[in-house]
Amino acid sequence: MNMTLKTVLLAGAVLALGSTTALASGGGGGGGGGGGSVSAPSESAPQYDPAAEYAKAVAAIKARQYKDAARAAQHVTDAVPKSPDAWRLLGAARAGDNDWKASRRAYERVVKLAPDDASAHAGLGVALANLKDPKAQGEVDWLKARLQACGDACPDAANLKALTGAVEGAVAGGPAAPKPSAALSGHMLFGGPKAGDAAYVQAVSLINQKRYDEALASLADAQAVFGPHPDILTYQGYTWRKKGDYARAEQYYKQALAIAPDHMGATEYYGELKVERGDLAGARKMLAKLDRICTFGCADEEELRRWIELGHEPQR
Repeated sequence: MNMTLKTVLLAGAVLALGSTTALASGGGGGGGGGGGSVSAPSESAPQYDPAAEYAKAVAAIKARQYKDAARAAQHVTDAVPKSPDAWRLLGAARAGDNDWKASRRAYERVVKLAPDDASAHAGLGVALANLKDPKAQGEVDWLKARLQACGDACPDAANLKALTGAVEGAVAGGPAAPKPSAALSGHMLFGGPKAGDAAYVQAVSLINQKRYDEALASLADAQAVFGPHPDILTYQGYTWRKKGDYARAEQYYKQALAIAPDHMGATEYYGELKVERGDLAGARKMLAKLDRICTFGCADEEELRRWIELGHEPQR
């Protein structure tokens, strides 16, 4: 689909979180009598809308209801296990509940998924310090090295100083700020829907200008607010595809479609990626899916059809 057209459409209905249909939880089980059908456990287990659960977790942390926050955040990590934002949120919730072992495990996952995430290193450092683990000093050293490389004039300097101070205070055993805030200082997590919407719209505009690195930064800000939302994941995939990283792009498309299997944008873009990789058979499968979703036809379907007919991106 033409990206300029998408900008106009999206600006009119930005990230309507309520429009992402939550998956209903399965019905209860029961014995074999009565002639009723019996569903398998995999079919009856509760399933969740990751974006909605993410919003619940954020609200619960703000209300200092840490057990509720951890429960909702766990639902997100179960649904989207490669989301650094979800694991960061779980780490903060576990810290608020003084479950430092679980907090450490969550932040270790963030560091593995996003090695350069300063807030994750800070959260891990605070958890390690509360567990009296000497490895906490390593996180202090990492943050100090990051601050030194950044310099006092860089935009992240104040945040890096705050994060370093939080971990140093935990290592020293002194009084600490409210636990979850130690790893979320200066983070977009509590920016609110308006800030998240603004970051998303800005990202789409930057994509249209082919300013892909800046677009990814704005999408990351939007994702920190909304969590693993399929619209955001789709544009992250699109942006990485335009940067030439097809493997990373595919991962984002797969995540978006795992959450929203009939997401038209993710389906179209995944089909385009398959064309670019020379997988026309795979692209046709995506087109057949769009043909099913778009009962009366849609721009996404027509765009992917042109890609397949030409074997490459249509000339504008």
